[in-house]
Amino acid sequence: MRKWPFILAVAALVAGGATPASALLFNLDQDHCSGGCGPAGTIFGTVNVVQNGTSVDVTVHLNSPFEYAKTGSADFQAFKFNATGVVLGDITVNQTVPGQTLAAQTGAFNGDGTGPFSFGIACTTCGNGLSDAFTNDIVFHVANATVADLTAPNVPNGNVFVADIGNLTTGYTGPVAAVPGPVLGTGLPGLVMACGGLIALARRRRQKIV
Repeated sequence: MRKWPFILAVAALVAGGATPASALLFNLDQDHCSGGCGPAGTIFGTVNVVQNGTSVDVTVHLNSPFEYAKTGSADFQAFKFNATGVVLGDITVNQTVPGQTLAAQTGAFNGDGTGPFSFGIACTTCGNGLSDAFTNDIVFHVANATVADLTAPNVPNGNVFVADIGNLTTGYTGPVAAVPGPVLGTGLPGLVMACGGLIALARRRRQKIV
């Protein structure tokens, strides 16, 4: 029975081999909406950033009842981010919204005081506000980049990402942000937690047998 913790830890390492070590999950939980898009502590969505070879894959997901909006408070960008050493041509956007066009854009984006951003993903065919709101994930890829290139907080506000959203229940719209402090559960942090949990489970089982 003394071998169980070691065996389980090895199994967790093997099982986690397909998960990139450079993978971070951020919560969009900083509410900058006029009137507030949700009560304190609301997690409006997540941003999953994964190293894929020499590229970085980004998936932005909103939780219900929130949708992507198009407002001036977020520079008419559905999602904003910074990227070191990246040019617009490095960014490829998946067309996840039927009947609409998502495109990467660059500029000096500093709407509503969430801090400066140089890149955004915009719905170029959507109407303003919530007229063409959508809930589909925003998915894009950045070539010749690393996770670190996309996850430095902006200065002086300290935001890593911003999404422009609306609450379908209240009608309030505005930007929500993610700050440093990725959620454990992906990549190496998640692997460490998984191994720890399996070892603890094995110890409890051994104690019951004894």
